[in-house]
Amino acid sequence: MEAGNVSQISEFLLLGLSDDPELQPLIFGLFLSMYLITVFGNLLIILAVSSDSHLHTPMYFFLANLSFLDICFISTTVPKMLVNIQTQNKVITYAGCVTQIYFFILFAVSDFFMLSVMAYDRFVAICHPLHYMVHMNPRLCGLLVLASWIMCILNSLLHSLMMLRLSFCTHFHIPHFFCELNQMIQLACSDTFLNNVVMYFAAVLLGGGPFAGILYSYSKIVSTILGISSSLGKYKAFSTCASHLTVVSLFYCTMLGVYLSSAAPQISHAGAVASVMYTVVTPMLNPFIYSLRNTDMKTALKALLVM
Repeated sequence: MEAGNVSQISEFLLLGLSDDPELQPLIFGLFLSMYLITVFGNLLIILAVSSDSHLHTPMYFFLANLSFLDICFISTTVPKMLVNIQTQNKVITYAGCVTQIYFFILFAVSDFFMLSVMAYDRFVAICHPLHYMVHMNPRLCGLLVLASWIMCILNSLLHSLMMLRLSFCTHFHIPHFFCELNQMIQLACSDTFLNNVVMYFAAVLLGGGPFAGILYSYSKIVSTILGISSSLGKYKAFSTCASHLTVVSLFYCTMLGVYLSSAAPQISHAGAVASVMYTVVTPMLNPFIYSLRNTDMKTALKALLVM
């Protein structure tokens, strides 16, 4: 492969999770299973919400959007990884790498915003129940989702365009199973100061901002729940938030752990393995988390499966 600037780059090598040939069939089978479970499980959530009129509420509207995002999120990385293992070819084109970065950032940040919007929905439902349907009307719900998409598309476009200004001279091996923005910036041989500034600023603004919104919403929710006199009332109020809190904890904690550990280059391969938690495991678990403890969702899923 010829060294030089961006215009001369044609491909990179994705090193994946392991170099051991004997582990490749196991990794392929495991990730194929998780991918199919994720797509099928989240698709069932979307179909159940669409088909059951009892679930045509803001909470389930946002849940269906989250399920759609999870399908897109895992589809950004895992299919390419499976193809590489099956063909025993670790190559990804430069255009494919930039495209993967664009969609990965788009759906990851969209998850942040959707989880924040869902927290706001629970805040209104618990803290202002009498005005819930007035505040969370279809127009506002649609505007919240649309605004999230617009901001995430612009953010992804900015990062992708910033990638195009980088030069890659000698290091074309990516110690990951997908093209990850931080890894790509570290591989560049040109000045990456501006890329790092944009990346960290966007992480604080578009990652920290929604998280701050989630924390604020739940501080108000906890305060309201503590003010409820009956134990049964407290349990019912908290049970509507339990699934969302579980998903938020999984997604944010695993992603934060990966990106804090990525500062140490000697454990970059371990970081790739750890990133499986938020890129694959969390989207796979979301349908189970939201359906197993939700009576309305279980009823809708049963009706859907016996049709």
